[in-house]
Amino acid sequence: MKTLLLKKEDVSRLICMTDVIGAVEEAYKAFNSGQVEQPDYMSIHLPPPRGEIDFKLGYNKVNEVISMKASSGGFVDNPTVYGLPGGMGTILLFDARNCALMCIMDGSLITGLRTGAAGAVSVKALARKGATKITSIGTGNQARMQIRAITEVMKVQEIYAWDSNPDTLGNYKRDIESEYGIPVVMAGSKKEAVEHADILITTTRGTGSLVEAQWVKPGTHIVAIGTDQRGKQELDPAIFKNAKLVVDSISQCTEKGETWHPLHKKIITKDDIHGEIGEILLGKKCGRENEEEITIFDSTGMAIQDNTTSVQIYNNAMDRDFGTLFEFFAS
Repeated sequence: MKTLLLKKEDVSRLICMTDVIGAVEEAYKAFNSGQVEQPDYMSIHLPPPRGEIDFKLGYNKVNEVISMKASSGGFVDNPTVYGLPGGMGTILLFDARNCALMCIMDGSLITGLRTGAAGAVSVKALARKGATKITSIGTGNQARMQIRAITEVMKVQEIYAWDSNPDTLGNYKRDIESEYGIPVVMAGSKKEAVEHADILITTTRGTGSLVEAQWVKPGTHIVAIGTDQRGKQELDPAIFKNAKLVVDSISQCTEKGETWHPLHKKIITKDDIHGEIGEILLGKKCGRENEEEITIFDSTGMAIQDNTTSVQIYNNAMDRDFGTLFEFFAS
């Protein structure tokens, strides 16, 4: 059996956002059908000025593939000292029938793509059908990826955006309007931005409440992306008191997601979590029930999303004769 090597440029040519959205839906359904083994991910925090590296491992019984992703971030000296990006990703795919290494692929694009797709999947399941306005708190790369994905599942008429960095905000406006033709309003305050939202996206590295409960209007769907470890926070915990809360993984979100904060403050209990998004996609639980509901999707990201997305890329590569095959194991 030969191993396939896929570089970053290969990966970018082998997948489109529509495919990724489908792969993420597949991941959530497999997870809530008892078809996934997914240990807690591990992190190693290295001494400053270095950052951290995370390892996410998942076994999907549907496709019989084991995936392992190593992703690093926060290495601020890499560009100047080593000529490398500040964050990198690598994915290994193993054939679960024999544990042979099927593929080594660049993983730097996949995390962004599947995270953006997760937001779009939640919009399909939980947003009001008449939603047209998006607010983005944070305007970095993932904020752009959310727009890229959500425009695949709904017609966006206007975007309100806020960022603590005016230059980043200005670049976001220019890029989004140029690429998608959607007008972007640079809000003068977080409050102004949030009050206009039909769909509210938070994609910051915030460590405190950025969005206050009284700003969120009835019927808003919130896509909470930025909080994926203890210490991060974007939402006022009071928002959760009267909202329908859906998570990607209850075990992860209650320990390191945005959901941890209202639980810690005893504003909600675990019983107040409506369910996992895979349960809604499978029809086991209902999604939005009326136009006035505030819905929250707390996404911490799961290894099974990397699994289904990277397997889709691998299959596309094999079908199209992409990448480099080499003998990794002697027969």
